[in-house]
Amino acid sequence: MDYSQPTTPTKSSYRDSLKSMDTEEHIDLAFYRPIGYAWACLAARLGVTPNAITIASIFLGIGAGVAFYYNNLFINVIGMLLLIWANSFDSADGQLARMTRQYSRLGRILDGLSGDFWFATIYVAICLRENHTSAFFMAHPWLIWVIAVVTGICHAKQAAMADYYRQFHLYFLKGEDGSELESSSDLKKKLSTLSWSRNFWQKLTLSTYTNYTVQQEATAPAMQKLRKELSVRFPAGKIPQQFRDAFRKASLPLMKYTNILSFNWRTIALFTSLFLTMPWLYFAFELVVLNILLVYMICRHESICRKFTQELKDGKF
Repeated sequence: MDYSQPTTPTKSSYRDSLKSMDTEEHIDLAFYRPIGYAWACLAARLGVTPNAITIASIFLGIGAGVAFYYNNLFINVIGMLLLIWANSFDSADGQLARMTRQYSRLGRILDGLSGDFWFATIYVAICLRENHTSAFFMAHPWLIWVIAVVTGICHAKQAAMADYYRQFHLYFLKGEDGSELESSSDLKKKLSTLSWSRNFWQKLTLSTYTNYTVQQEATAPAMQKLRKELSVRFPAGKIPQQFRDAFRKASLPLMKYTNILSFNWRTIALFTSLFLTMPWLYFAFELVVLNILLVYMICRHESICRKFTQELKDGKF
């Protein structure tokens, strides 16, 4: 969704800066969203774009990761503050985009990549730190790197699916204009119209985003069958409100899991491991706790989608 004419935020637009009360987390509502809104209002007055805020957050997050390399609690706390600052910017860029309607696919990609840069730096810092401070990992220096790579792959899948289920929920709650849900088939059609010689950066960006979407769809086959059934029965996209309400009610309990798989609970685990001077525990948290939640969430959501697909075929809606 692209809008060429941004609008000016007003004092009453704080609620408009939120995605939805269904998908917002308590920590975000109490802390990050108010701070993000203040940043967004300041950025709007200064003419700063959402993408510029996102890029700034990348540098802050990388700085936080570097600080976690040191086996020094004071420096680690500085890193924690930098990471909190980075996430307040990450909140602000989305809030500013919603308030001023400066949406773009590039912005969505940058927003996703920002977290990848943060945590890639954090993972490297933890590995280097453990190989210098832990007797076990000093004796087996390769092991922490293997754990980090596996954890990073799991992290990417966890974040991607949490975002995908959240966007699917928003699609039924707010419709196409309130969701960033896309189809890989539509993206591939757009990709085929671009030339590597004439549209190199645009094609590279869209290729990356298309591959990301393909991976999301492959992990949720029942959801794809439901989307196909909806497109056949309601080709104009006019899904009955009764169906939207029913799906939202079934999907809503899963939104808390999408939030746990996002930023806040990760950082709570990360900060706890740093205070305990055992940063490797953060990898254990992602590999065990968050992977269990991911599998549970996928199974539950796929079951919901199969149920609604069958009800559509049975003519309930």
